[in-house]
Amino acid sequence: MAEPMGGGAAAAKPDNKRALWSLILGIVGIICCNLAAPFAWYMGRNEVKAIDAGQGARENRGMALAGMILGIIGTVLLVLGVIWFLFFGGMAVISGMSQGMQSVQ
Repeated sequence: MAEPMGGGAAAAKPDNKRALWSLILGIVGIICCNLAAPFAWYMGRNEVKAIDAGQGARENRGMALAGMILGIIGTVLLVLGVIWFLFFGGMAVISGMSQGMQSVQ
């Protein structure tokens, strides 16, 4: 017996890859390239909002949330790294300048 046309299961929501990409970028942002972390945070946050609004697959919410959290952690590490670089880089320049001034006198 054939199934009636138009009946059956409801149409599945399109499975987009933004949750997966936010997770991948979050992992990359933590492990090797902190510059990817803000993008993971942004993409994960937008995907979680879209899923909560019913525009994405509910199954991807955990992946998007993990990508967002990894993006936040990676962004914090990026900011701390920049501050560290600027502080100690500035200290090295000041130290070099003071040593150069002493050798001139």
